[in-house]
Amino acid sequence: MSDRTSPAADTLSATPPASVASDTPHVDAGDAGYRKDLKSRHINMIAIGGAIGTGLFLGAGGRMANAGPSLFIAYAVCGVFAFFVVRALGELVLYRPSSGAFVSYAREFMGEKGAYTAGWLYFLNWSTTAIADITAAATYAHFWAMFSDVPQWILALIALAVVLAANLISVKYFGEMEFWFAIIKVGALVAFMLIGIFLVVTEHEIGGHTPGLATITDNGGIFPSGVMPMLLLVQGVVFAYASVELCGVAAGETENPEKIMPKAINSIMWRVGLFYVGSVVLLALLLPYTAYSGDQSPFVTVFDKLGIPGGAGVMNLVVLTAALSSLNSGLYSTGRILRSMSLAGSAPKFTGVMNKGGVPYGGILLTAGFGVLGVVLNFLMPGEAFELVLNFASIGILGTWAMIMVCSLLFYRRSKEGRVTRPSYNLPWAPYTQIVTLGFLASVVVLMWMDGGIGRTTVACLPLIAVMLVAGWFLVRKRVRATEASHKD
Repeated sequence: MSDRTSPAADTLSATPPASVASDTPHVDAGDAGYRKDLKSRHINMIAIGGAIGTGLFLGAGGRMANAGPSLFIAYAVCGVFAFFVVRALGELVLYRPSSGAFVSYAREFMGEKGAYTAGWLYFLNWSTTAIADITAAATYAHFWAMFSDVPQWILALIALAVVLAANLISVKYFGEMEFWFAIIKVGALVAFMLIGIFLVVTEHEIGGHTPGLATITDNGGIFPSGVMPMLLLVQGVVFAYASVELCGVAAGETENPEKIMPKAINSIMWRVGLFYVGSVVLLALLLPYTAYSGDQSPFVTVFDKLGIPGGAGVMNLVVLTAALSSLNSGLYSTGRILRSMSLAGSAPKFTGVMNKGGVPYGGILLTAGFGVLGVVLNFLMPGEAFELVLNFASIGILGTWAMIMVCSLLFYRRSKEGRVTRPSYNLPWAPYTQIVTLGFLASVVVLMWMDGGIGRTTVACLPLIAVMLVAGWFLVRKRVRATEASHKD
């Protein structure tokens, strides 16, 4: 941790106040060339899509089976901290919109070492999340008999190829895809919740069970296996919120972010409460927690046992859409982040290249390349692929969120020194909110270690990740310094 904070200290002491004054804002070379084609409806739906993804549609089944109804508590707690993170990012976006998002802010407040660390942790997040998404898509496709005999790795490859092709066209096309993906996800969840509430109120039998509070109380209560299983699942629940920061990246390609972003970010909180917490509570009321499994979406399980002709198939199509949406978002955001890093010298040069449509296709292709590794992983170990990459994705997410909160803290400190001006839309209760959130993120790492198995192995890899980051910095530092010098000239 000392190496991560030292660049910030150096930057604070070395950078004169005038260079960060609000009337002479930091300029990121990586922001040039983008088209402002994302509209308000795109940003609002991207915010929804970021808060509703694979972690809910697929991951909730296995977590419900392990922790029981107490899973809703984990979703609620993690949702609050996810909101703090995106609210902190929103404040920085209104201070200075940038497609480099938190990497650009880390560069301004922590120096190039901070930007380098933030960017590659984010890449770790999305390169592994891409693997989780194509694995989820392949798992969903196996629900239908026509795909049951197709090897999982082939389905994963098809999912990657389709989304990659769509992502390379233009940002407007990406925005339209995410808009309709989000419409489908929200519409399906609303339909599920209305049907679920009806089933609970009317006590309509489902698979031999009568829904209601008795479904919880007769099967061990809220904590059927104790409190610890719920706590140990927190790192997986954090993964469910992995895309909330996406709207901050998208702000660099929209007009009037100061009007659009506050509304989009504020709506995340009630969406989390309604869709995540509400859905999990309904799932617990409809069927005993033992009826769910990690092999099938819990929503598909409900419709399957309900016996509605085609109902499970429709819901399975929806969750397949969610996986493809998440993959699409990951390719989009890493392309922008890697371009910001490339033009600063801390990522390969080809990741800074744009096509005629204003799409940084080099970074997108690099992330997709790691998705190909996911295809190999699905070939070698199809049963464990999702959970394995989920843990490494969680490390990337935790690192990214931590960097956002550190940037927010440094921004707050500079505002107190009178060197920058905080926008009226800001993170409440600063600096305590940032400190508590950083403490929460650290506790998640501890819980991963306590979980044993893959979680402990993942935490044990942290020193290796740190060594790789340090080694990478020594490889790129000359180029970074040369780029800095050329920008000053």
